[in-house]
Amino acid sequence: MTASPATKVLVIGYVWPEPRSSAASGHVMQILEAFLQQGWDITFSSPAGPGEHKADLAQLGIREVPIELNNSSFDTFVSELAPDIVLFDQFMMEEQFGWRVEKHCPNALRVLETSDLQSLRHARHQRLKDQLKHNSDQNDFSDLFAPALRDEFQLMAATDLAKREIAALYRCDLNLMISQVEIELLVSQFGLQRELLHWCPLMIDLPSAAPRSFDERAHFLSIGNFRHAPNWDAVLWMKSTIWPLIRAQLPTAQLHIYGAYTPPKATALHNAAQGFHVMNWAEDALQVMSAARVCLAPLRFGAGIKGKLLDAMLCGTPSVTTPIGAEAMHDTQPWPGAVACSAQALADHAVRLYQDESHWNQAQSSALTLLNDRYRKTEHAAALIERLQYCRLHLAELRRNNFTGSMLRHHAHKSTQYMAQWIEEKNRNQTDATH
Repeated sequence: MTASPATKVLVIGYVWPEPRSSAASGHVMQILEAFLQQGWDITFSSPAGPGEHKADLAQLGIREVPIELNNSSFDTFVSELAPDIVLFDQFMMEEQFGWRVEKHCPNALRVLETSDLQSLRHARHQRLKDQLKHNSDQNDFSDLFAPALRDEFQLMAATDLAKREIAALYRCDLNLMISQVEIELLVSQFGLQRELLHWCPLMIDLPSAAPRSFDERAHFLSIGNFRHAPNWDAVLWMKSTIWPLIRAQLPTAQLHIYGAYTPPKATALHNAAQGFHVMNWAEDALQVMSAARVCLAPLRFGAGIKGKLLDAMLCGTPSVTTPIGAEAMHDTQPWPGAVACSAQALADHAVRLYQDESHWNQAQSSALTLLNDRYRKTEHAAALIERLQYCRLHLAELRRNNFTGSMLRHHAHKSTQYMAQWIEEKNRNQTDATH
């Protein structure tokens, strides 16, 4: 009896995965691992150049194939590959390549992995800018952190970015959502069918060893890719307001800030006398997290769920964050640390966790419970594979039920196709003119 051929998957990435640099790349790698466990045949492609901390996909048995924007060479490539599933890791990749996939591989299941809703993150960033413009108070952001879903919708709906992103969600057969809050926003406010969305949070293996104890740890820690705007804003808020409040209560305390792609503007904030240490990139994020006593993540805007806070739970490191940081991460369960809206409250919670061993131990215990209840890789990976297989079996029916997506593909892809063909022809003419 001949074995059935392995499912072919093409992943089109905005960048090549760097799991040690960002949670988004880490999530992509978790999804790839779930596919590999099924014995699926995986090809990863990206129009970007390789980054400094790129994962070695070939070592995992994943083919790496660079592709070009606005170039019909992709048509030949995807036709010959003939994937069963195509996964776009950002909506811009669906905009660029979705129409080509549909044209040359119409029966391929098209899946969008969102990591976070970019339009929500950008709308929240604008709201923060507006608040800071009209109110220079850097302490309390209670109003900023407690909007209703309807308010979030109205903030997003006015932007071109939201129109592009929501359209891409409709055009795909399935969308992997990392945040249940964003699922409810899309369903209740934007009218997406729940069948188009699948909850797929960060997926982890539970730690096998006991985490380090209170006495084995020292210092505060903050970590995150400096290219990600919410992380940079958090560093600035810590520098200007939160850290001085902590140092007023703990004069010898130290804060160690790690991040990939540290720019000169970040290293310029380093001040050993103030205990404010900018440490550049961490070779092993879990190692430095395990050595810290408290993780600080005072995020004033953002979306999705936060990899740094999941890493803190994995390492048994209590964290202090905002409602934006904790959003969609703990449901009704206790937060393993503290959540607060003002700089003073964040500082006070951080100091208490740093000094009160009993309170710290309780937070560490909450982290392990939360991990076990919400983030186990085996459960989420199995649910993802089951959903993908269901969608492949019922693809025609799912597409019939998604008329809005069909309509958007008809109109938007035609315009995208003509623009791409115009750019390709223009580039070809410029190349010919130089020879």
